[in-house]
Amino acid sequence: MGPWAQIKETHSAVVILLGDRAIKVRKPVDLGFLDFTTREARQAISHEEVRLNRRLAPDVYEGVADVLGPDGRPCEHLVVMRRMPDGRRLATMIRAGEPVEAELRQVARMVASLHGRSRRGPEIDRQGEARALRERWTASFAQVRETSGAVFGPGVIEEIERLVGRFLDGRERLFAARIAEGRIVDGHGDLLADDIFCLDDGPRIMDCLEFDERLRFVDGLDDAAFLAMDLERLGAPRPAELFLRWYTQFSGDPAPASLWHHYVAYRAFVRAKVAGVRYRQGDLGTVRDARELAELTLRHLRAGAVTLVLVGGTPGTGKTTVAAAVADRLGYTLLSSDRVRKELAGIGAEVPAPAPFGEGIYSREWTERTYRELLSRARSLLLRGEPVILDASWSDAGHRKAAEDLAERTSSDLVALRCTALPQLVEERLAGRRGGISDAGPAVAAALAATAAPWPDAIEIDTGASPAQSLERALRAIHGPEAPWRFQRPRLEPG
Repeated sequence: MGPWAQIKETHSAVVILLGDRAIKVRKPVDLGFLDFTTREARQAISHEEVRLNRRLAPDVYEGVADVLGPDGRPCEHLVVMRRMPDGRRLATMIRAGEPVEAELRQVARMVASLHGRSRRGPEIDRQGEARALRERWTASFAQVRETSGAVFGPGVIEEIERLVGRFLDGRERLFAARIAEGRIVDGHGDLLADDIFCLDDGPRIMDCLEFDERLRFVDGLDDAAFLAMDLERLGAPRPAELFLRWYTQFSGDPAPASLWHHYVAYRAFVRAKVAGVRYRQGDLGTVRDARELAELTLRHLRAGAVTLVLVGGTPGTGKTTVAAAVADRLGYTLLSSDRVRKELAGIGAEVPAPAPFGEGIYSREWTERTYRELLSRARSLLLRGEPVILDASWSDAGHRKAAEDLAERTSSDLVALRCTALPQLVEERLAGRRGGISDAGPAVAAALAATAAPWPDAIEIDTGASPAQSLERALRAIHGPEAPWRFQRPRLEPG
């Protein structure tokens, strides 16, 4: 438990640890974003703190005690809590290398349950709009700009701003959908590992943000991302990812990977901003923290960039295998030209429909129609923040230009991968095909190879190596070697 008596002080309160109780008294201060200068304000916020925190720690927050003056009237108000054991702080356990997965699963369930029963309404929904998120980012940028070079290094804040703007520019439909689905909640607002205690009978989640309810009105995923960010900051990226997966399972939230990363980046930058403010106040030791948090922000913004991936190559080069492996690893939506072509023709995907090159459903007209449909479906997904992989030959320069234009219109990154293999290996693969969606045989493959336009800006993926090596090269091309987490869309499970 620690010393029998201790005093801890923050910018707005003093907490007295006394035996098995913790007693909190607020300072009569006006800090701009909060004003506790009157007794009535301190009384009101004390009761609000107890009410809100009882949502996740009902047996910890015992109530508000009134301190009476000589005249018998209240002169101060104390929040009375059960004292929690320091050794069972989630942050302490992580720093000590203790396993925390079971506890994080419980925390994820508790947070999802809180969000499920949270109040909702138009005032709360407004904080989930793309405009509101952009305003919060913009305010943070303004607060760090005057010391950005000294604290964060040259160009860092500008790069963060660029990536944030690119994501938000094309995602109005995503945020509108989040509001329509009821994802904007009155949440916790300040989920930190230091304020979660893992007791034998379950976690206690404490110290929610009570002084400004607007800061609690957030997308539920944004609320959960705060803790994921804090876990990663503490050196636990795998538990961070697991926690968000469990949260999305328990909340039934099919959020795209890009939104996971964007909210983690946002929470990291808020912490980086705070470290920058402390630097301006004379705490020079915060520079390292600020830079590490800014780098965490950048990693997630890069990983969360909405991306259109073209995986091309002639038949037998392994493009479909690579596209499927990347989609499975990253949780991206996979659209295949072979499947879409047959769907448009009213043919089952597995039903053979062979034809000579340029004839039947493989005529120029059908091919144009197929690529238009591929790009139309990709557009709808990209606007909702869903990264997309398009598996097709991409042998026509006009089709590739149409994909480039789509990426630009939807503020999405474009990555082009061209699969290759030695001719003998391609022949062996085509000769060994049994079933599957593609109807292309050796003659069609040869014709496509002979007519394919050069694709010099595509990244070559040699599929003659092992499948694992091909996949890793493709992943590096999409996100680079430093990408945080290998995101996989969680399968929603009961319980």
